[in-house]
Amino acid sequence: MSLLSITGLEKTYKNRVRALDGINLDIPNGIFGLLGPNGAGKSTLMRTIATLQAPDAGRLTFDEIDVLAEPQKLRAQLGYLPQDFGVYPRMSARALLDHLAVLKGIATPKVRRQLVDTLLEQTNLTVAANKPVAGYSGGMRQRFGIAQALIGDPKLVIVDEPTAGLDPEERYRFQNLLSEIGENVVVILSTHIVEDVSELCPQMAIMAGGRILKGGNPATLTAELSGKVWRTAIDRALLADYRAKHQVISARLVMGQTVIQVLSDVQPGSEFDPADATLEDVYFATVRSASGRAASQAE
Repeated sequence: MSLLSITGLEKTYKNRVRALDGINLDIPNGIFGLLGPNGAGKSTLMRTIATLQAPDAGRLTFDEIDVLAEPQKLRAQLGYLPQDFGVYPRMSARALLDHLAVLKGIATPKVRRQLVDTLLEQTNLTVAANKPVAGYSGGMRQRFGIAQALIGDPKLVIVDEPTAGLDPEERYRFQNLLSEIGENVVVILSTHIVEDVSELCPQMAIMAGGRILKGGNPATLTAELSGKVWRTAIDRALLADYRAKHQVISARLVMGQTVIQVLSDVQPGSEFDPADATLEDVYFATVRSASGRAASQAE
């Protein structure tokens, strides 16, 4: 059973932005969801785990490898799909995967050919294998990104915002692919899309402001809010008043009306109806609560 252990990880950039503020996580086999808004520090954490940058303090171990002391040992077991990745514009998927396999030390042409064929089939790219990757759709590029990340049979796979911008069909394909991969290795899914975590991840953590705010099983975290989420439709001009009186965790337009959801142990007013708690409610409540605490401490 593989295990990634993160202890006391810290990183502050030269502009004094504290991107990692004492991160502690234990991540077992399977798909682990790291959920947080843009600017939460997720990409910094992913780059640090992938040995692309060093932290200021802390410890990282994977299967008894001291990652910070021996980064090359982890790289031999790592597959990484960053938020943005470049490709050679005129190379086909087949040629580029073969090239990357050479760079990963797979020297025998027959072995590489078999590996590339398997990866193309696994990511449903066989039909487009000889087309330039630069001409792929967003979903195809992401599936190619997973194919290159799987070269070398990695034990740790990191995917950073993999479904952002994908249409529903491609997003569904990508989720299925991640689900297959996560059966045997550690997969870290870093995203701001709540549905990806609720549909894929047996374990997760919510991150904001460089900190881990909450973690656990998505269903268990959602159950903790059962009976505490309330909903009503309001005039948008009254939103500020409701925010002042209640713990509003979300506000959105539904068929032209502003619908708010409020967190409360009891019915907050006669106009409110009970709402089924979702992981999105957990996410918004956690992030807004942390933002409120940070604002009060700054005053």
